[in-house]
Amino acid sequence: MSIVTAVDTFDIRFPTSLELDGSDAMNPDPDYSAAYLIIRTDAGDGLEGHGFVFTIGRGNEVETAALNALRGHILGQDVDSLLGDMGATWKLLTHDSQLRWLGPEKGVMHMAIGAVINALWDLKAKRAGLPLWELLAGMTPEELVALVDFRYLTDALTPQDALAILRAAEPGKEARKAALRADGYPAYTTTPGWLGYSDEKLTRLAKEAVADGFAQIKLKVGASLEDDIRRVRAARAAVGPDIRIAVDANQRWDVQDAIEWMAHLAPFDIAWIEEPTSPDDILGHAAIARGVAPIPVATGEHVQNRVVFKQMLQADALQILQIDAARVAGVNENIAILLLAAKFGVPVCPHAGGVGLCEAVQHLSMFDFIAVSGTKENRTIEFVDHLHEHFVTPVDVHDGVYWPPSAPGAGNEMYRETLAAYSFPDGPVWKETR
Repeated sequence: MSIVTAVDTFDIRFPTSLELDGSDAMNPDPDYSAAYLIIRTDAGDGLEGHGFVFTIGRGNEVETAALNALRGHILGQDVDSLLGDMGATWKLLTHDSQLRWLGPEKGVMHMAIGAVINALWDLKAKRAGLPLWELLAGMTPEELVALVDFRYLTDALTPQDALAILRAAEPGKEARKAALRADGYPAYTTTPGWLGYSDEKLTRLAKEAVADGFAQIKLKVGASLEDDIRRVRAARAAVGPDIRIAVDANQRWDVQDAIEWMAHLAPFDIAWIEEPTSPDDILGHAAIARGVAPIPVATGEHVQNRVVFKQMLQADALQILQIDAARVAGVNENIAILLLAAKFGVPVCPHAGGVGLCEAVQHLSMFDFIAVSGTKENRTIEFVDHLHEHFVTPVDVHDGVYWPPSAPGAGNEMYRETLAAYSFPDGPVWKETR
């Protein structure tokens, strides 16, 4: 028997605001950050579980404090028991009545639980000697259903529904795994589109994206209609008629504003409008979807749990569902969301615009292709070319696709040197910045 001997936490921040990387209409000067944890055991195998919550700077210390508050739930616990029944482990954390009072199942504490769950999955995959996507894809339908908390979902998705979806995907799994290794998984890039970039930089990066094989780019919009029309026109001229251009308002608009604004951008052949309004406004999203059709509405990076996703699908409030590896309570809840999307026939195109999010969410899309939806049609993963050098197993994106990782684990692990250098506020990078 081995036990959890330590849960170490770190407040890690990168000064991305200096170059306006990540800037958008609601977040003009983000410092990409991670409330980071390492789970250590006495197993003697040298394996650790790494997880994080993505933030954009101020407040990262609050998320780190939430990780510290969870330490007592797993310290001293039997590792085999925790990893052997990840459905029960998820409930151990999310069903704690005192923690639920802070949410329930939303906000800072729910995201911290997600980081712990993801760290445990990282450890489980390392122990299995498999990348997370392959570990999940190799589980039986019954094992996968046991991971999901169906409370609050059964009016839309029952365990029997989930079993039927997963069993229907069983034939051809090995062929899809081979296809994934041969062809990769489609990617799109947001690298050209940050709102703080000049038109010249946008145009240069858009052309480079096409040359690098991307079939879609994304631009941030929402601060100025005049600027948006000019920027989208410049991007369309740079990439030509055959490259998809999505736009992202990052929750900037009211419902009618979104509908009217998009009427001005529609002539540029928009692939989707992302986060047009508050992520909590289900009926507002539904009204926008009707008002901007046939442009699809995409959202999800700030949707707080599986219940809100369920309602958005029921209301036809989104046509592109965007999971996020670090927003909900980890792998288990994202599997529930993937199953909901499959039940409603809605494509999943993950959000990955943040430190470590590309590394983490690729595993979920690849698992979805092999074991849930069984398709890559109308699906693509966001790619942002920032900060990958800080990860032990950085993403491999070239020729416009994600190539499946082969290293064991969930892709969450940062280098020790990065944890030391970018620790806030006393790491050497931040001492030099002040």
